Amino acid sequence: MAHWLFKQEPSCYSFENLLADGLTTWDGVANALAQKHLKNAKKGDRVFFYHTGKDKAVIGIMELASDPTPDPADEKLAVVIVKPVKKLKNPVTLAAIKADDAFASWELVRMSRLSVMPVSDAIWKKILAMSEEG
Repeated sequence: MAHWLFKQEPSCYSFENLLADGLTTWDGVANALAQKHLKNAKKGDRVFFYHTGKDKAVIGIMELASDPTPDPADEKLAVVIVKPVKKLKNPVTLAAIKADDAFASWELVRMSRLSVMPVSDAIWKKILAMSEEG
């Protein structure tokens, strides 16, 4: 199982919306590198839900409920279906992530506009630990 981070502006679609809906199609990813990552995701993979905008924090965990499929609106793009797993005990802010050298090479720090990115096992565990400490 791989780990990912997906970003979304909470005013467009928040983790609270996902909790209420139970499932959603993750679409609107147009960046070529983000699409490459999305196309490599598999059903069952775990995903951090990251709120962009003023929040700038990892908020919760989702699971891919489907493998990538062509976007009905643009078949060159992929979409996936996600479902909520849980809200993190405490959000892990971008400021806290940037303050820790362990994250220096992670795409979230290096490529701030990338909306879909892989998360190594070490980073996954560190984010989970930070959310417990909050």
